[in-house]
Amino acid sequence: MGFFGWILWIELNPQALSPGAGSILFFTCITHQTSKLMIRHYFNIALRSFLKNKIFSLINVGGLSIGLAAFLLIMHYVHFERSYERFLQDPGHVYRVQLDQYQNGALSISSAENYPGVGPALAENFPEVEGFARLYNMGYKNNLIITWEAGPNGPVSFKHRRFLYADSSFLPMMGYEMLQGDARTALAEPFRAVISASWAERYFGDEDPVGKQLRLQDDDRNNELATVTGVFADLPENSHLQFDVLYSYETLYTRGDWAPGRYNASWGRKDMYTYVRLREGSDPAALEARFPALIEQYNPGLEEQGREDVLRLQALQDIHLSSNLAEEQQVNGDGGNVTALFWVACFVLLIAWVNYVNLATAKALERAREVGVRKTMGAWRLQLIRQFLIESAMTNFLALLLAFGLMALALPVFNVVSGYTFSLQQLFTPGLLGLGLVVWITGAVLAGFYPAFVMSSFRPVDTLKGKLLSSARGVVLRKALVVFQFVASVSLIAGTLIVQSQLDYMMGQDIGMDTEQVLVIERPGVLPNETGERNEAYEASVDVFRRKAEALPAVEGMTVMITVPGKKREYKVPVKPYGAGDDALVTLRLNSMDYSTAEVLGMEVLAGRSFDRAFVNDPDTAVVVTESAARMLGFDSPQAAVGQTMRIPAWRWNPIIVGVVSDYHQESLKKARDPIFFICSYYGGEVFALKGNAANVSTTLREVEAAWSEAFPGNPMDYFFLDDYFNRQYVNDERFAGLVSTFSGLAVLLGCLGLFGLSAYLAKQKTKEIGIRKVLGSSVPGIFLLLSREFVLLIGVAVVLAVPITYLLISRWLNGFAYREEISWGTFVIAAVVVLAIAILTISYHTLRAARVNPVRALRYE
Repeated sequence: MGFFGWILWIELNPQALSPGAGSILFFTCITHQTSKLMIRHYFNIALRSFLKNKIFSLINVGGLSIGLAAFLLIMHYVHFERSYERFLQDPGHVYRVQLDQYQNGALSISSAENYPGVGPALAENFPEVEGFARLYNMGYKNNLIITWEAGPNGPVSFKHRRFLYADSSFLPMMGYEMLQGDARTALAEPFRAVISASWAERYFGDEDPVGKQLRLQDDDRNNELATVTGVFADLPENSHLQFDVLYSYETLYTRGDWAPGRYNASWGRKDMYTYVRLREGSDPAALEARFPALIEQYNPGLEEQGREDVLRLQALQDIHLSSNLAEEQQVNGDGGNVTALFWVACFVLLIAWVNYVNLATAKALERAREVGVRKTMGAWRLQLIRQFLIESAMTNFLALLLAFGLMALALPVFNVVSGYTFSLQQLFTPGLLGLGLVVWITGAVLAGFYPAFVMSSFRPVDTLKGKLLSSARGVVLRKALVVFQFVASVSLIAGTLIVQSQLDYMMGQDIGMDTEQVLVIERPGVLPNETGERNEAYEASVDVFRRKAEALPAVEGMTVMITVPGKKREYKVPVKPYGAGDDALVTLRLNSMDYSTAEVLGMEVLAGRSFDRAFVNDPDTAVVVTESAARMLGFDSPQAAVGQTMRIPAWRWNPIIVGVVSDYHQESLKKARDPIFFICSYYGGEVFALKGNAANVSTTLREVEAAWSEAFPGNPMDYFFLDDYFNRQYVNDERFAGLVSTFSGLAVLLGCLGLFGLSAYLAKQKTKEIGIRKVLGSSVPGIFLLLSREFVLLIGVAVVLAVPITYLLISRWLNGFAYREEISWGTFVIAAVVVLAIAILTISYHTLRAARVNPVRALRYE
């Protein structure tokens, strides 16, 4: 209603108020209206001050906006990384069952998969388990083609990686959004399928998918026709499970009389993801403590084999940032890196706020007379503090608005650095806008309080006489803030250099194989339909492709293997060391070679030979081992292993070691090299590897694809380059390095803005001293050194503090790598020199300007 509205109401209704109430209301109205006028007055003063000092204001707002934009972008990334599975209805009670296997006390396998029988056994024996769901990750294990044969223009076929067989309980347990069909019944019978909305469109266009039939064919010669019973919404990026098509788990039971036992209750092969939902109030740790008895009940006799199985529960929401197990469906994130980025964001924001304090303090002297006049006219200190806090609020709010604009402009670059594809709609969520509001209020109070306190404390007599003395506490605080800024800057620069150096070290290391110019093609998904152990038609097709591919000028050779470096498949087999007892077993990873693998992939034969076509019994009687495998088997040297028998009890096979090759990295350099043995398989591999040269790659690919189409008609050629595939394991480290380096640069920029403000403050404070020194004969370089010395000292203190802090933190990060580069002290020298050089350039403007001022101007009032 306002002041005049209340007056009019009283005039019209005088009887409504008692004398006392009328007086109270009158004074309340007066106070309210006065407050409104004062606040408006504060805003006008703040606006005039902003417009009067345009350059200073732009620097201040610009620094704050850059800091706020950087902070909010990183926090959006951090929030997204921590939001995995939170789109589900109730993810907090869902857990994945992890399997760790130990051989003679040593951890041999740590896998995201476990036995098919684990889920039913948990549900049957533990009332805490409300339900379970199993997934068979067929798309990762096999090469498969799914076809809609009744397409209006002919069959529609696609190769699928993101394919799973799923228990009927899976969809309702997770609570995925179903667009068509009932989640509870869609996968309840054999030969039923559900498909994502985007893939339904790719297969069926505008037609209704429900009731259509999809045929699955894979390289294990499975051929299954399923009816589409549902369509689910496309999964968001923030899910550790990604799939496009689900077939009902009971479809697996139809593969033969043996299939129900194999896929439902078996504790033999570990090839299933198992998820369980626990009842409200259940204690996962207490439940885990009862698992050993369950394993003894369902899988007895492990102890006699020197083996131990351990089941663990992984909280669904923790998998993305804390799990990096074998058989993961995709590369997960890194919780340590995300936490580090959170602190980088906090440092950037703190540096931005420190800048405001330093820049506001630097301008305090210019407003000293204004404060003196207002105090002389009766202004209270609280009123002055309120005024300067309102100015801080206005500056921070303007910076926040500008920060949102900068975020929108920087989003394409941020997407490249982060590896995600955030849209503006995803970026400007209510949560992020709310965080911006909190940061604005916090910044307005924290960053504005100190300048307000300083400027409101000026004594009118001193300000009007031009006499201002800085308190010792104020000087110490400003210097401490600058030291903090440059501790953060030096630490971030040094940390960035070390992270990038470690990444370059890993990606530049010889992994034990020549991965350059190696084209890897996955085995065809549709094979000739033949019965029996061998598929002679398929073998003939492989021969055709090999002959045509090797005839190409750009192809130097071809080989077939079970798996290539970079694939997190753990085929591991217990083997008896040489001369050990029957109960002593060690675990070796299994791979395959053919007769040309060592040559094509540049593997060094240290002793003996590789597999050779001249030795026709190699596939049945021979193995090749790596150097570390030979040591694990008890041989002192590679030469000592050649000709010895290797015993594999589980296979009842005792092959002869015919050769020893150098070690290689099957996985990233974060892990130690696995000891490996190779069997000879000319046709049984799952990938074809072609060694090429650096000739025209696009032409070579077309020629190879033509040979593929002729040898394997109806199969799309799915390929990748081995070096790129291997380095894909470092995607999280690359993102981390890119984000840290980008925002470290911004932190240094913001730190220099703060130094710019402090140099302006110091130059203003020493104006008369500089004038006297110049009158007494001081040169411009001498005065420059005088003004710069203090800043150089502060940066030196920052370097001394930053080195041990950075060393300790980065050492913890490097401990996650089995192979790492040693921290070089030269890195800290480079960081210090870079920061010092940038700082000197930053302060040069004010120091040189102050040094060149005519001393008459500085001393005219003395």
